[in-house]
Amino acid sequence: MKKLFSSALIGLSLCSHAIAEDATYNTMTGDAPIIIAHRGASGLFPEHTLKAYEVAIEQGADFIEPDLVMTKDGVLVSRHDPWLSDTTNVADHPEFADRKVKRVTPFGEMEDWWSDDFTLEELRTLKATQRVETRPQEYNGQYDIATFEEIVDLVMTKAAEGDIVGLHIEAKWPGYYDSIGYNMVDPILDTLTEKGVLEAGIPVYIQCFDPEFLAQFAEKSDLPLIQNLLPPEYAKLLGLDMSLENIPTEGVGPEKGMILNTDGTVSDFVTRAHELGLLVHAFTVRDDMPGEGWASSRDELKALYEAGVDGVWTDYPETAVEVRESLN
Repeated sequence: MKKLFSSALIGLSLCSHAIAEDATYNTMTGDAPIIIAHRGASGLFPEHTLKAYEVAIEQGADFIEPDLVMTKDGVLVSRHDPWLSDTTNVADHPEFADRKVKRVTPFGEMEDWWSDDFTLEELRTLKATQRVETRPQEYNGQYDIATFEEIVDLVMTKAAEGDIVGLHIEAKWPGYYDSIGYNMVDPILDTLTEKGVLEAGIPVYIQCFDPEFLAQFAEKSDLPLIQNLLPPEYAKLLGLDMSLENIPTEGVGPEKGMILNTDGTVSDFVTRAHELGLLVHAFTVRDDMPGEGWASSRDELKALYEAGVDGVWTDYPETAVEVRESLN
């Protein structure tokens, strides 16, 4: 039988935010859907920086979402992808010009700078930049690449101040790191243990697109796992075509287009997942990039909440909080 994730754990993440006590929702537990700050408040500040996470927490996010990759010396750092050109100023560092190399990726051959070709000390010489050209660029070059330990320290500091904010952790490209001798399971667990995260009452989800990584994690931990999902056409291309009925994790993380139809209606995805005992955390709602057929991110959020999603990833946590509060 599939494990059901306790609503009590979800409630811990919401205790410091404004949720009406008598509010009811269409989630699997009836609790408020969690708001997951996707790469932090990444619509406003360079993604995966401590500043982006701090602002997301200030805006009322229930969870922050660090994507983790690894350095040459085996340190977990927060980047959405292992390449560095679109989120750092690495191209402005002539001393690293010869580090730009070609690799074969699931998206084809790419020439770039790669996190695991740099030690942490070398990455410390780089600064983060805004990936999306239409978003604020004035913060480029101001913030460092954050380590996983630093992100956990931030969350622990907030907890000590009485603001419990969860960690929604994604391992990126774990199969590749396995192939070069860097399994990601133990470093993640070791950091959470050494920092006393669970003892501090901080809720944690582990999410990934790679089912093998999640299976490895389940062998060593009972933390709740989220199997991320892509629409069928992309899933088949990447060899990740999965049936809901065969997913063994506590929940799934579908791309929002699997729920929001282009004609402004919603699919039965959430209903089917809930019937199987699966939580649903949908990604990603962006104020500046509403999906086809949807006038605004607020319309998307309202539809997702009413459909019963248990969580939503967003680049703009403040908007997600406002819409959630408007429903009750």
